[in-house]
Amino acid sequence: MDRPPPAQTPFYSGDTLSTRSFVARPTETGYDGIYIQFDGSPSVKLPFLLTAYQYRFQRDEKAMARHLVDGTDIGWEELGTDLLDGAPSDLVTALTDGEQWPSTTLDHLITPDGSPPVRMSVTERTAPDQDLDWGYILRPTGIEVITARSAGAGPIVSWDADPRRDFTNPATWPLAPERHALTSPPTVRPSAPAGRHSPAAARR
Repeated sequence: MDRPPPAQTPFYSGDTLSTRSFVARPTETGYDGIYIQFDGSPSVKLPFLLTAYQYRFQRDEKAMARHLVDGTDIGWEELGTDLLDGAPSDLVTALTDGEQWPSTTLDHLITPDGSPPVRMSVTERTAPDQDLDWGYILRPTGIEVITARSAGAGPIVSWDADPRRDFTNPATWPLAPERHALTSPPTVRPSAPAGRHSPAAARR
């Protein structure tokens, strides 16, 4: 039986925790994914994931899943601009305000009892108990976006969507032709004044 990993607390000097999320690949029973510590809201994650798929991973969601789900032993602290490799410079600038930062893992994690950290896997069984906000499942037709606390199905944003569009309002998302019925409609909690959000702004 799947169980969520034990409590693990990253040690940061003055940093505050952000919107927690995960990225996953679909399985026969649901999904299998990995934890991401920072900037998990759709307005930040969808532009990066769409751009990574369209350029760095050459529209191969399985290769993308191998990198994101299997590419860390513990979990991701942050997904960086290396995911945008190969994208046009004007697109990268639009998403990052010209900033660059690397993807970082949670290999430095310090647990409360000092024991070695364990992999922070996320599945449809464990997600409701893992204090997560959003999940992104890399499906053949697009990115399924779920509210992780419900672990229910969500809308699938088309892989062909323009990464520069505004993803703050789920009602306007460009959906793939095939999608699951919503079991828990996603809602976006405002975290900044109205207007265009960028990952770079979210990191500040």
